[in-house]
Order: sequence, then structure tokens, then C-alpha cells
Amino acid sequence: MKIEAVIFDWAGTTVDYGCFAPVQAFHDAFEAYGLHPTFDEIRQPMGMLKIDHIKTMLEMDSLEKEFQDVYQRSYTDEDVHHIYDIFEKTLMEGITQHTRIKPYVVETVQKLRIKGLKIGSTTGYTDMMMEPVLKSAKEQGYEPDCWYSPDATEHFGRPYPYMIFKNMMTLNITSVHHVIKVGDTVSDIQEAVNAGVYAIGVIEGSSLLGYSEHEYKCLDLNEKMRAIARVKKTYFNHGADAVIMNFSELPQLIERLLLEEDH
Repeated sequence: MKIEAVIFDWAGTTVDYGCFAPVQAFHDAFEAYGLHPTFDEIRQPMGMLKIDHIKTMLEMDSLEKEFQDVYQRSYTDEDVHHIYDIFEKTLMEGITQHTRIKPYVVETVQKLRIKGLKIGSTTGYTDMMMEPVLKSAKEQGYEPDCWYSPDATEHFGRPYPYMIFKNMMTLNITSVHHVIKVGDTVSDIQEAVNAGVYAIGVIEGSSLLGYSEHEYKCLDLNEKMRAIARVKKTYFNHGADAVIMNFSELPQLIERLLLEEDH
């Protein structure tokens, strides 16, 4: 396989182990609106454009019923925007606490660049949300060659493939068959599948796994293996081509794919 570029997601993939910045902000926004989603419900649409994420949650059976019980009516676009406004304010207040680069990211990106690969990125955040993330990541040694949020694609976020295509245009990539996308959510995988690129899911620190670094380390072996198996199955069920535990495994996987091209 010829590889020209690797496109990474942000929260849960390259920064913010466990993808906690948006999870907490969604939780606080819904609670402020009188609704009580579980953390599993919050994580299900993770990776989507955030306003689409809110709509998706409001259409879940339990939250749809709870909304009816609280407000005696169905939700409207006005409700979505009210929740989004609370979410955005809460996220921007807390996001700087969740920008630490995940293990092995900086070294892995350096190795990929030595191989001549270009580094792109996509996100479910808006441009404004990305500003503190980009600044912090750069200070820690990670800066992709380009990045796009749904703001650059007329607000068509994941699972639409357009952010990947914007990366490809900027990086002058010749074919979708020469691109790898790495992410930590179902919508990351769907984005890659819809773009026709090679899709890789990362397990440790992912939103799908849903643990902080400390929580993950404290799991007993059986719990850990069950959690890993669950995440791996979810990725493959949604079309992932490969799954890695963490970024340290990525250079070896790419080396293997490059060798396949030679044979």
C-alpha cells in the first residue's frame, strides 16, 4: 500500500486521554437544561459536530422521554441551540485542562515524518474550540501540517468525509487509497469509511474505552481485557481496517502496509 498521509483526530486520539473535555461539557449542559444523560449516552455520538451530537442525544429514547416529561413537548431547534450555547461556554472554560498530548504521539509523528509522510487532522470541535488545543499541542511538540473542523466544510462534520478531502487537497494527496485516518470514536471510523481511506481505531485513551489514564491502569487484568475486546469489536463492526492499542504500534503497522505495496 502506498501511503502519503496520516490524518489524526484530536480529543481522545492525540490529546485529552479518555476524551473528557467534551464529555464533561455535554454532561453539564444537559444537566443545566434539566436532563440527565448517562456518560455512555454522552459518548455514543462522540466525534460528530457538536451541535449534531446534541441532536443525536435528544433523539435517544430515554432522553426523548425525559425531555417530554420535563417540558411536556418535543424538543425544537431552539432547545438544541440553547443546550449548545451552554455546552460551548462550559467547554471553553474547561478545555485548557484537557489538552495534554497522549503517550507516544510526538515520537510517532516524528517517525512518520522521517518516512516522508504528511500529517493532517480532523475534529468535531469548531475553529474557536480548537484555538487553545492547537496552542497547547504546539507547545508540547505536536503540530500537524494542516487541520480542519466542520467550520471549513459548511458545517458538514463526521460522518461526512469532507474534512478528510480538505486535508487531501491541502496536502496534495493523489488518492484516497494513499491515506490513513486514525481516530478514537465510531464517527471517526465512519468518516474514514465514507472517504474511502484506511481506517484505524486506537484503544488506549479513547472515548470508546472511556477511562482516564489512572482508571485504566487500576483495572484488573480481566476487566481490562473485556474493555479492550469491547472497543476492538466496536471498531471492526463499523468498518475499521485495523486497531492499535496506542500510538507506539502505528509505525510498525504502517511499515507493514508499505511492505505490502512492495510485494
